[in-house]
Parts: sequence; structure tokens; C-alpha cells
Amino acid sequence: MRITNKPILLIEDDQVDMMRVARALKEIGVENPIVHRENGEDGLNYLEDESNDKACLILLDLNMPVMNGIEFLRAVKKDERLRRIPVVVLTTSDDQQDKLNSFNLGVAGYVAKPVDYRQFVEVMRSIDAYWTISVMP
Repeated sequence: MRITNKPILLIEDDQVDMMRVARALKEIGVENPIVHRENGEDGLNYLEDESNDKACLILLDLNMPVMNGIEFLRAVKKDERLRRIPVVVLTTSDDQQDKLNSFNLGVAGYVAKPVDYRQFVEVMRSIDAYWTISVMP
């Protein structure tokens, strides 16, 4: 993620989880700006607004009000301009159907949010390592 200065879109309704993600990304040296939206509808509105910088990665919670993560994924994957942005689900859901639906909708990864902060930092480090490698010229 350090190769580009494009934003990471974090769609998360829990403020504590939002701060945890931001802190973990900062701790591992990710310098991309984080754009935070509290539900899928707000995230979709951000992505559809062409005056905004295109996100290089979407970190998505599933259980949110207004438009949940699965509904968001359905909308994004239908849009030719947005469908190739990688989406990693970060969720507390242990519902196998959520996992199946997410992968059927083309997510790049599905991560159960760990409770332990150190473990969470390592998850963010893994995501960063993968996307840094995958976007190299």
C-alpha cells in the first residue's frame, strides 16, 4: 500500500474498530489516507463521487445499519468503474453464509476481527504485505 498515495476506504460503523484499524495501519507504516464511512450507502456514495480520489483498497465491515456489507458488495461488483477495487472484509461475524456470500461476490479476503490488538496488527501487516506485493510495477 505504500506504493500509492490513494486512499483506503474503511466502511465501519463501530468507532472503536475504526480507531483500531487506523492505529494498526499507522503502526505498520501505511501512509495512505484513510477515508472512513459508517455504512455501505455512505461508502458507495463516496466511491461514486468522481471528484473523490479512487480508493486503492476497501476494508469492509458486514454488520452495519442502512446498507450492510453484503448489500454494498452487490452494488460495487455491478459497477464497472468500481468492481476491480479489492475488498477485504473485516468482521466479527462467524456466520458461514456471510463468508460464502462475500467470496461469491468477489472479495479479496475475509478476516474475522481478532479481539487482541497485537493479533489485529499482524492481520493488518499481512494485508499490507499482500497488497504492496500485488501492486508493484
